Amino acid sequence: MFDSITGSIRSAVNKIRHKDDAASLKKAVTELRKSLLKSDVHHKTTKELITAVELETKKNGIGQDSFLNALKDELTKLLTTDGNQGFVFSNTPPTTILMTGLQGSGKTTTTGKLANYLKQRKKKVLVAAADLQRLAAVEQLKQIAEQVEVDIYFDDNEKDPVKIAIAAQEKAKAEHYDVLLVDTAGRLAIDEELMLQLKEVRDSIKVDEIFYVADSLTGHDATKTATTFKEKIGIDGVILSKYDGDTKGGVALSIAHQVGIPLRFVGIGEKMPDLEVFIPDRIVSRLMGAGDIEGLAEKTSAVIDEKKAKEVTKKIKKGEFNFNDFLDQLSMMSKLGSMKSIIGMIPGLSQMAGPLKDMDFENSDEIKRIKALIASMTPKEREQPSLMNASRKKRIAKGSGLTEMQINKILKQFKNASKMAKKLSSKGGMKGLQNMMSQMGPGGMPKIPK
Repeated sequence: MFDSITGSIRSAVNKIRHKDDAASLKKAVTELRKSLLKSDVHHKTTKELITAVELETKKNGIGQDSFLNALKDELTKLLTTDGNQGFVFSNTPPTTILMTGLQGSGKTTTTGKLANYLKQRKKKVLVAAADLQRLAAVEQLKQIAEQVEVDIYFDDNEKDPVKIAIAAQEKAKAEHYDVLLVDTAGRLAIDEELMLQLKEVRDSIKVDEIFYVADSLTGHDATKTATTFKEKIGIDGVILSKYDGDTKGGVALSIAHQVGIPLRFVGIGEKMPDLEVFIPDRIVSRLMGAGDIEGLAEKTSAVIDEKKAKEVTKKIKKGEFNFNDFLDQLSMMSKLGSMKSIIGMIPGLSQMAGPLKDMDFENSDEIKRIKALIASMTPKEREQPSLMNASRKKRIAKGSGLTEMQINKILKQFKNASKMAKKLSSKGGMKGLQNMMSQMGPGGMPKIPK
């Protein structure tokens, strides 16, 4: 998610090779300044950050550790602004959120992603289709609601978004929903008509917060439009969409600092689970290449069935992991979102995120082949992979469209993976893995002292 900026930080740190070397610090901050500006970080934000880091490093003695500590502290200050973080629930349900943004920003898709995020956390969610401006917006939201399995309120005969919002909130109250997300109209540009309509919707219902969806790909324009929305109707948080497509990524560092409104979530992929909560200290940890174990734990706990996980752990320890278990795990993993975002949260593995960015838990060629193989197995073969002999492989090859060589390869990989899992699940197995990861250091950079 922050590959470019993390790489820039690593490169700047490597310029400081000796303690109390003022010339090397100058080189480091110059390189970091250039990299941040190139990454689309706002020039005012960059200047303020670089000045503070340089002063703090000199104050604590020039060296890699003091430079990293100063950068970590100043980045956290930069990303922290007054307001809520993540999603905050009202004391009186339903928590009502007005979703706003320009047309094309990904507002309707983001509404679906946020609904999915809340549903995974066992909340009863209703989405309201109050975007009557764009053709097919209501139909798009219907399809998304069906995909993430949340309820939707719409009225194909109603042309007034205010009446849609009022009726949706009445339904949400009467039927005890935890959250109501109201998808509102956007325009290709900010105009008075749009703002007037949004104000009318806002004033017609009790709104707890207003989220503005900003398109990351528009760079500095995302900051400008968010500022205008803040001034015109008031916003409580920004959700940055399409961040996976933004190779520069600097807008995330600028938006809170420039707009004075917290960045609440970031869209990091096309799939519904690809929405991450934006919590400054966690994001800084990832920027520094140190991962985000807390965020990963929260993400996995929301989608992984604890009872099933315990059952699978027992099977792995006994060496009884089978193809049915594999399909169950695959289904759970697909709910986590993109592989790149998961790898980026694991300390020491952030450098692997780039090569894995295109890995897809459901649609990669490798996964498709494995699914074809499993689909051609009998229930008994799925339960007992050890039953595979030459005649069974031949039959499965015909049914799956795979060659026997491909089947042998998959079975060998599955066997090796089961052995590795069994080894890691033993006492000291995980400790060995942790030792290996700790020796790598966070993202290849020196460790930051506590």
